[in-house]
Amino acid sequence: MTGIRLLDLHIDRASQQVRRGDVMLPVSGLSWRLLDCLLEHGTDVVDFDTLARQVWAPAVVGEDAISQRVKLLRQALGDDGRQPRYVRSVRGRGYQLCAPLQACAPETPTATTTEGSQRSPHRRWAWLAAGVGAAGAAIAIIVAWPGSATRSPADPVLQRAAYYAGIGQASNNERAITLYRQALQIDPDSSAARRGLARALAADACLFNGKPGNAQEALQLAGQVLQAAPDDAAAHALRGYAHDCLGAMPQAIADYEQALLRDPDDERTRASLAYLQQEQGHLAEALKANLALRAPERIRFRDVQVARELELLGFTDAAARRHARNFQLYPDNVFSNIAWPRALMNMGEQDKARQALDQALARGTPHPQLLRLHGELLLMGGDRQGAAEAFEQGRLLRPLQSLGKTLAGLQQGSGTPSPEWIAARLREVTAQADDGWSDAAVERALLHQAQGDAGAAIADLHRAVDTGFRDAAWLRVTPLFAPLRQAPGWERLLARIEADVAAQRAQVLAASWRPDDLKGLSATPATGTR
Repeated sequence: MTGIRLLDLHIDRASQQVRRGDVMLPVSGLSWRLLDCLLEHGTDVVDFDTLARQVWAPAVVGEDAISQRVKLLRQALGDDGRQPRYVRSVRGRGYQLCAPLQACAPETPTATTTEGSQRSPHRRWAWLAAGVGAAGAAIAIIVAWPGSATRSPADPVLQRAAYYAGIGQASNNERAITLYRQALQIDPDSSAARRGLARALAADACLFNGKPGNAQEALQLAGQVLQAAPDDAAAHALRGYAHDCLGAMPQAIADYEQALLRDPDDERTRASLAYLQQEQGHLAEALKANLALRAPERIRFRDVQVARELELLGFTDAAARRHARNFQLYPDNVFSNIAWPRALMNMGEQDKARQALDQALARGTPHPQLLRLHGELLLMGGDRQGAAEAFEQGRLLRPLQSLGKTLAGLQQGSGTPSPEWIAARLREVTAQADDGWSDAAVERALLHQAQGDAGAAIADLHRAVDTGFRDAAWLRVTPLFAPLRQAPGWERLLARIEADVAAQRAQVLAASWRPDDLKGLSATPATGTR
């Protein structure tokens, strides 16, 4: 059954939507997969092993993680664990639905409303100033299903493809790619199939360590849709996502803006644009845009972005509370898994950062930034060989990323790299276009530092600030730039970042839209920033 009633809930499995009356309930990601698994079994008890295998695989989880996710599902449904109406616990065995299911006609979807937002870094994978750990971000693209469109023979395949794409895991995204390609074979003129395939291919390249060429194919598919329908807002957003994956920030921003001109209600694209504003150093502007979203629960990485923006603005305590909450609530979100241990490291809490990182690494969300963070923490503990292995693992995960190559080369376990290698690598990096991102300048700074040219390295970091880099806390703690901390101009560099951030922080504190957890702070400079 694709259309189901569970007491007063209307559940559309094809579009992954749960409603109570006219109210859409925030059931998505792992919570949706858990509910869908329970629906498969009706009122039968589903044991812990089955839930772990069908909902979390290939990640390995225990009963505590399953119980926590059931709690989150109940919260989304408005259920009470003490007097459950929808999902009951069977002590020592597992969980089951409280009432039998009834078939009903599924509603025709007008838009994909799953938690399938994307956040992608660019080709070098910004990881120093990234608000959602990646860069990414938060790119959030939806596959539009215009209500006025004529039905296609490929629609059943498209609905199933959208189901898999919305789950947010690599294996299911691959299934979605296969189904979207099948849909195009059934209906070669289907714009919906091209949009869906473009999104899934870009996600494979950006989120799931897939083939880099997939982002280029996504760009071509979005362009094909726009050739036939220049005002297709979703296609503009998808082309922006593909540009973002390929590292072309100006083109990505232009496409996101075009998408919003045509569809001002597309909040996922608005969140994507806010992320790029954050990467450009416009922290207050990005925070305001994220806080203004009318349905933030549908933007998968929005909470991570807000926490990161507060962190960069110097609201350390408020950011830490949000990072910790995100880390608990979204174990399947790679960017919350990156953000919390990184924030702990930036606060000087190395032991807690290591503990959080160990949890993150065990959650089955591989990403170069997790491995690079692991390398930094190992360097702080004096384990140079272990750090070299972590940086090399990060490089192997995304072998075409420039920054990963440089870090693995500079931190190799066999000793320091040769001057010839450093010079050759510096020429390669200098020849690359910056594409609007700050990490290219940070990478050059690492190489100039390795050459012993502290002045050039400081100048590179100033260029990173020009481009949008604002993470002074990371510069103060990372072992990667330890040799520069006694160099002339280092404190002036940090003071430049902190002066800009202080001005933006005061702007936030004086604004009517500032978040509630900042209400008690003063806009007076140098007070109340923690």
